[in-house]
Amino acid sequence: MVSEHSEPATDDTSAMALKILVAGGFGVGKTTLVGAVSEIRPLRTEEMLSEAGQLVDDTDCVDQKVTTTVAMDFGRITIRSGLSLYLFGTPGQDRFWFLWDELSQGALGAVVLADTRRLEDCFPAVDYFEHRHIPFVVAVNCFTGARTYGALDVCRALDLDQGTPVVLCDARDRDSGKEVLIRLVEYAGRMHTARLLDSVG
Repeated sequence: MVSEHSEPATDDTSAMALKILVAGGFGVGKTTLVGAVSEIRPLRTEEMLSEAGQLVDDTDCVDQKVTTTVAMDFGRITIRSGLSLYLFGTPGQDRFWFLWDELSQGALGAVVLADTRRLEDCFPAVDYFEHRHIPFVVAVNCFTGARTYGALDVCRALDLDQGTPVVLCDARDRDSGKEVLIRLVEYAGRMHTARLLDSVG
């Protein structure tokens, strides 16, 4: 029996879930971004940095970092009614890059986080997504004390393809992170529509 105060049934068949990757160099804020925007308790696979990794982990400018992601981070955020994003944060160190191919399967697009103090660290992620034609935005994580550069300066420094969005953000702030994700979904949607039109044209 249905009470007069019962909520109307919702049609879950119209709900859409999209897979988004969050990539970038070591210590750039990927885990922080996923944790800040996720509406569920994020899954993290962090391990303490060890002496054995000192020879391969470049901690310049992030010397206070004591953990590293060894598999992935996972979170979920609802952008609007009927649209949720599943966020997969990739490991930043090159010895874990073999996981990227598996994580990128079925992804709508990616956020490449960048730190202007170590901009070269995001080159591998940019190359990875460009070569696989996966739409991405570059989100510059504005660390306290770091010099501020405009989006055009970052675009030129990374030699991005024309039209690739560059946005400034604070990975610790939920609203800032959400804006980055919305920008990515909009951009990826335009890219996929353009490719579909090209294929039928």
